[in-house]
Amino acid sequence: SLRDALEKLKLNDASLHYEPEVSEALGFGFRCGFLGLLHMEIVQERLEREFDQDLITTAPSVVYEVLKADGEVIRVENPSKIPDAGGVNEIREPIVTVHLYMPQDYVGAVMTLANLKRGVQMNMAYHGKQVMLTYEMPLGEIVLDFFDKLKSVSRGYASMDYVFKEFRASDVVKVDILLNGEKV
Repeated sequence: SLRDALEKLKLNDASLHYEPEVSEALGFGFRCGFLGLLHMEIVQERLEREFDQDLITTAPSVVYEVLKADGEVIRVENPSKIPDAGGVNEIREPIVTVHLYMPQDYVGAVMTLANLKRGVQMNMAYHGKQVMLTYEMPLGEIVLDFFDKLKSVSRGYASMDYVFKEFRASDVVKVDILLNGEKV
């Protein structure tokens, strides 16, 4: 079973985190935590190759904070768990401080990418022929494909690191998808 395969992988990979999850659309499965997309791809490949598992994977997601109408703050890992609009005062998304390092030649392309990913530039520092850009960005924009796109626009010369800053109120809404009148 998938649970047994994950338990065996966890013995060799302490950074792998998983917990049972039930989805109306996909059924029973596991929500897994990884160190990044490469780590996710390696675990997926090992599950398929070594344990003969047929997997369906979804896009990475992040935890949001929800300020409910009654003043309670809850953390939500799955958008389906967000209360209906009348019960929500505010939805806060995780914001990270991102440091981007690159040669001067790629500053324009990297700034364009960061702006497309809802980044707000906080600082720019020159160190010889290298540049360090500091941005605040939503974590949800980072975990999906930011690193791959950063490498692409810089021809592999840019690097990055990031640290969590805060949960910040954001203009996001919950969208329910109905299949035969049922939420999925």
